[in-house]
Amino acid sequence: MVDRRDSGHAAPPVAVLVAVGDELLSGETVDTNSAWLGRELASLGIPVADIYSTLQSTMGALYVNDFNKAGRVYRVQLQAEANYRMKADDIGKVYVRSATSNAMIPLSAVSKVRNVVGPEQVERFNGFIAAKVMGDSKPGISSGDAIKIVEQVAAATLPDGYGIAWTGQAFQEKRSSGSSLQAFGFAIIMVFLILAAQYEKWSLPIAVVMAVPFALMGALTAIWLRGMPNDIYFQIGLVVLIGLASKNAILIVEFAAQKYAEGMSAAQAAVEAARLRLRPIIMTSLAFVLGVFPLVKATGAGAAARQSMGTGVFGGMLAATFIATLFIPLFFKWLERGKQIDPSHLENNEEAKA
Repeated sequence: MVDRRDSGHAAPPVAVLVAVGDELLSGETVDTNSAWLGRELASLGIPVADIYSTLQSTMGALYVNDFNKAGRVYRVQLQAEANYRMKADDIGKVYVRSATSNAMIPLSAVSKVRNVVGPEQVERFNGFIAAKVMGDSKPGISSGDAIKIVEQVAAATLPDGYGIAWTGQAFQEKRSSGSSLQAFGFAIIMVFLILAAQYEKWSLPIAVVMAVPFALMGALTAIWLRGMPNDIYFQIGLVVLIGLASKNAILIVEFAAQKYAEGMSAAQAAVEAARLRLRPIIMTSLAFVLGVFPLVKATGAGAAARQSMGTGVFGGMLAATFIATLFIPLFFKWLERGKQIDPSHLENNEEAKA
């Protein structure tokens, strides 16, 4: 959540936390961003960097080096004794050397200690004061739906000047939202164009592509029965189903086109092709379905991703095998009715092979 009323350009006073033993006094700060302090530092010739390094080496801990003794490595850290850094007033008792006069000047001459109430660390995002909120969606709700819900609640409840911004995985998901639909569309187009070039017709590829909706129906039904969300892994599985469902349809349409070219009617060619290719289709498809089944029952780390993809592909292939196969001959008959493929190119191919 971002407070856009704050421009984020004003430099806040620098806060120095005073170490007391192993704890920090977050209520004491040293104001090093005032005009008074600037004039004092300029007149005394004290660099601001020297103040920071002095406070670090006394009130904090400054790493110096390591040294070896008796086969052991010891770390050297510079730090004031605990009795001399217990109170906030001890900050003013630390001395800093002037770069002009070379004199030792106490920090009490160039600093003012006061108590303030505020956070030890201020979160900022894109220059605005922000509060980081992390969460996850409930089971059965996709991350995309969760993002939409958060945006709706923020738009309804946040006052003017406040807004939300996404980072990390949520930001990448919003940025790439809609890309899965584009990938699905391009996959359909590529399958259609390749088949159109293979068959030299625009109608037969439609009969092949018509098998894809059956696979989508089976995939959606499978994840609906298991109560799983429509996430990115399931969408990747849908793209895979385009090729798998088209593969089964190609086997039938290819043989039907050959029988139709030999002189059979469209109906006879479709039935004969379905009879000849039904067993190979079932054998290959069931082998794939059984191979995907372990993903459906996956467990352990990353099981949600494997289950989402496996469930969609499993259900889609079952529908493409046992439902779409019954309709593909019908699609071929509709699209080839009243049309006869010129068998001359087939004869030329056979003569070329001979």
